[in-house]
Amino acid sequence: MILTEALSTTAASPSDADAVTRRNNLVIRLLLVSAFVVILNETIMGVALPQLMKDLDITANAAQWLTTAFMLTMAVVIPITGFLLQRFNTRPVFMAAMSLFSAGTFIAAIAPGFEVLLVGRVVQATGTAIMMPLLMTTVMTLVPAASRGRTMGNISIVISVAPAIGPTISGIILSVLDWRWMFILVLPIALGALTLGAARVRNVSTPRRTHFDVASVILSAFAFGGLVYGLSSLGGIATGGSPLGAWVPLGVGVGALVVFVFRQTRLQHAERALLDLRTFRSRNFTFSIAMFSMSMMAFFGTIVLLPIYMQDVLGLDPLQTGLLLLPGGLTMGLLAPLVGRTYDRIGPTALLVTGAVIVTSVLWIMTTFGATTSPFSVLAAHVSLSVGLALLFTPLFSASLGSLRPQLYSHGSAIVGTVQQLAGAAGTALFVTVMAAQAAILVADGATDVAATAEGVRVAFVYGAVISMFAIPAAFMIRRTAEPAAGEMPMAH
Repeated sequence: MILTEALSTTAASPSDADAVTRRNNLVIRLLLVSAFVVILNETIMGVALPQLMKDLDITANAAQWLTTAFMLTMAVVIPITGFLLQRFNTRPVFMAAMSLFSAGTFIAAIAPGFEVLLVGRVVQATGTAIMMPLLMTTVMTLVPAASRGRTMGNISIVISVAPAIGPTISGIILSVLDWRWMFILVLPIALGALTLGAARVRNVSTPRRTHFDVASVILSAFAFGGLVYGLSSLGGIATGGSPLGAWVPLGVGVGALVVFVFRQTRLQHAERALLDLRTFRSRNFTFSIAMFSMSMMAFFGTIVLLPIYMQDVLGLDPLQTGLLLLPGGLTMGLLAPLVGRTYDRIGPTALLVTGAVIVTSVLWIMTTFGATTSPFSVLAAHVSLSVGLALLFTPLFSASLGSLRPQLYSHGSAIVGTVQQLAGAAGTALFVTVMAAQAAILVADGATDVAATAEGVRVAFVYGAVISMFAIPAAFMIRRTAEPAAGEMPMAH
């Protein structure tokens, strides 16, 4: 996909160039606000599941589908966004994304029962899946490489802070209002973003005709959908669920992924691939994606595990849990712009190494959590973890996509979004499965539920800490790159 500024500053007057800059900044700000609203909903349901089980008279497995279906839809739709961003202009893609999200939010707000609520979540996720690659691709095109880190810092707020504060917001809402208000309060914000975008977002791209390979779409749905569903189902095995419910979709996902990759490598030479895997010819992109995967596993695993630990072991209520997690989310938001400016000055390596060391160290500290741990110790650890993650996300976004030639921006953005869903599902599955399995063993040996859960959480964090250690050597491999020309791969300094 070739995205270009509509007016060339080389031939324009200073006033024309200023107008283009103002227009571009407005488009980016609108996309940032809209993306924050839609990404927030990815984790907003977690704290609400117990109340939904009671109000809708559904089982825990059924309620979990409200989160699983969201992630599953994201994993299926995001790979298609590479094609959408090549074929269509900025404004219609934005309008489609926000219209879908607003429609899904409305359906969820008026849902009379579980089935309609689930449909609303799926429609919401479809719009969410389009928005994030649109934002990242637009920023890569409109923002000069020298100041890209600062803008990517704002994207880090969207992609990390929004999911982190989702449980806090839902906890606050549920403490005083019905669960439908989680959607009722979001709906006017979504409609406002849609209305403002319809009036102010301008096309900043140059669409081109590109091949739509139906077979690749089907393969990607089975590959990424199967992997996310299988990973999301692993936690149920430890609590008595059928292993086939996880391993069959995982097997289908792996098999479909192998065929999908083979097909893309054949189609990309004719510029017909759904996802152009030539992005991985860049060393920076490859190591950034690997490190991003490990970071997202730690991030989402911690988001899921800490509320369980704080409520089931420490005895806190959902509102207290949400408030204790809020400072960490705010810390990431406050640090992201500073990290972005620092990236513009010194590049990614020092930031990534420092961030990886902090994240790994904090995860090892979390392995000491037990039934008598102070909530303030948990708060301090979560804030420290958020500092480490803030040092990782902005450099990884900037270094990965910045190492690609412009024609591959849309494909790189789609790959980043897909990896986020897969890594999030894998991190959640790993942490929850290890915790549940260890707790089940201890309960069978006569331990109390609290003691068993505490030990399960501790062991889960051991696994997370070990995985995070591999991010440290990967951080040394990611360097500042020269801005690539349209037809070449970048060179590392």
